[in-house]
Amino acid sequence: MRVPLPWQARLLARKVGTLVEEAIPRTAPASFEFRGEALSTTLEGETLLVTLHREPCNEIGTTALAELEIVARLLSRPGDRVRAAIFHSSVSRGFCAGADLAELHGGLMSRAGEGASRLRVAAEARDFIDRIHAAFDAIDMAPVTTIGALHGFCFGGGFELALCCDVLVAEKSTRFAFPELRLGLVPGFGGIPRLKRDVGNAVIRDILFTGRSINAKKAQDVGLVSQVVARGRGLEVAKKVAEQAARFDAATTAAAKRFTKPLPREELARERDLFIEMLGSDVVSAALRKFVEDDSVRPYLP
Repeated sequence: MRVPLPWQARLLARKVGTLVEEAIPRTAPASFEFRGEALSTTLEGETLLVTLHREPCNEIGTTALAELEIVARLLSRPGDRVRAAIFHSSVSRGFCAGADLAELHGGLMSRAGEGASRLRVAAEARDFIDRIHAAFDAIDMAPVTTIGALHGFCFGGGFELALCCDVLVAEKSTRFAFPELRLGLVPGFGGIPRLKRDVGNAVIRDILFTGRSINAKKAQDVGLVSQVVARGRGLEVAKKVAEQAARFDAATTAAAKRFTKPLPREELARERDLFIEMLGSDVVSAALRKFVEDDSVRPYLP
């Protein structure tokens, strides 16, 4: 049965447009320099360098979300100082392994233990999902060229963050996957609607229904990645792409981006509804518990 959306969550949804604005501290640096627990930003010339640096593999939870909202704000209003942005990771395991499933499981169990109804838990989860989508949409539609410099794990929510970028440069070690079905879920951060802009349905269904990962070469073959480079050279090449992109008129770049990369708003909204509906199932609870109790070195792998 579909979980209905309570009036509180509807009110939050109407305010999504202001969530990113409200999440940014008034002290957000005009110099574009920021260092948080999950990521940092620095301005190198006309390129905003966004570095994910939280071990073990940049999982996206409440902390990372709050800091991504800062990045979204900076990119939404880049002024004349920022002409491109690069997202990369300084963590050796990869770009991002996805959502912070341990935090998600802990939150769901805690609220259930407090006697919260599934409807209430769904409403609270909706707030988080709406914030994620607001931040990712802002990054996706930023009026500058965004480049993802990827290596290692690019799974789940990390894959969805990468799909917000305009150009992807992948090191040979990069692997892409949507393992959400093993948790009883669909990707919830906008992954499938954004992936549809870049590749065909056959590729999407293979990735989604099998949970298998694809390597950088395969990703380039299907049109997802623009360049595959040697290990350790992703950031270097991404900086060259950013430098080239910054040479063109800013207004022309923004207009071209709006034309070539439209935001699939209706599909994104349907995805949010489906994700919240699935989140309250016993299948998800059991799968999250299994993941959290997994003591293997790399529980991220499907």
